[in-house]
Amino acid sequence: MSSLRYGWTTGACATAATKAAYGALLTGEFPDPVEITLPKGQTPAFALAVEELSDGAATAGIVKDAGDDPDVTHGALVRATVRFGAPGTGVVFRAGPGVGTVTKPGLPLDVGEPAINPVPRRMMREVLGDADAIVEISVDGGAELARHTWNPRLGILGGLSILGTTGVVVPYSCSAWIDSIRRGVDVARAAGRTHVAGATGSTSEKAVAELHGLPEDALLDMGDFAGAVLKYVRRHPVPRLTIAGGIGKIAKLAAGHLDLHSKRSQVDFALLADLVAAADPETAARVRTANTALEALRVCAAAGLPLGDLVAERARAVAVDVLRGAPVNVDVVVIDRAGTIVGRA
Repeated sequence: MSSLRYGWTTGACATAATKAAYGALLTGEFPDPVEITLPKGQTPAFALAVEELSDGAATAGIVKDAGDDPDVTHGALVRATVRFGAPGTGVVFRAGPGVGTVTKPGLPLDVGEPAINPVPRRMMREVLGDADAIVEISVDGGAELARHTWNPRLGILGGLSILGTTGVVVPYSCSAWIDSIRRGVDVARAAGRTHVAGATGSTSEKAVAELHGLPEDALLDMGDFAGAVLKYVRRHPVPRLTIAGGIGKIAKLAAGHLDLHSKRSQVDFALLADLVAAADPETAARVRTANTALEALRVCAAAGLPLGDLVAERARAVAVDVLRGAPVNVDVVVIDRAGTIVGRA
């Protein structure tokens, strides 16, 4: 089987479109394809999908190719419109249709700024040189696409973020998801939140929000990336952290797995059996041969054994170990499929 194909970030596409538009503004001709240099030295070339030249402005558009990554922005048309700015103003960035605006503190951009991240900004400044220019980045359909990202929760409204630190999309690296987790912590800290929660899904998120009365900006879209939450909170502490999820996901954390995806970790039924073996060897034997963690939970519940609490306690120990003494009080909440809390530590 051939290896997965890499792709290009929205930041790389915006940079190439900016270079092409600025070239047309200077010469009347669009370079096509247009080549840029990425932060790690790669020099990809991009074909133009849009070329528009008018009096005082030039627009170039590039269709984003995310390679084999299941990226929500794959196939999106990223446009850059470049105009000359007033002498001495340098490069000014603007959010066009489909690109969001920052409305909450805690992000690497000031409130009111277009959601064009620092590395893409630097890349665009590099292709413009010493120009005084106004650069407007837009993404066709970006406002709708943004509804499928974490931008609204992070306070980025009106569209997508222009992202990328290397310019390259690594298939299934989930870097955008992990970056959203980090920005979620930053936004919560900037808002003065002293308690945040990372949940594996919407059901567990709802349960823990109701349990602790947490506002939306204290909720982290953890998904399967428990390790990403714990490691970032270790470096950027919040006084209290709650980890919440279904019995299967939290059982994986209890076994020491920090990536809870089904393709990258499995429930350790021997561990679950060991947790109840001293209290009830017969039930432990049934747990050892269970098909799912939920079945193991039901078997233990019928026998009056608090498997949910025991899993939560073991998972909390793993979390404390990952936090390495950071000033963070951590608790773990386990739910069933109905959203009922079945274990806490």
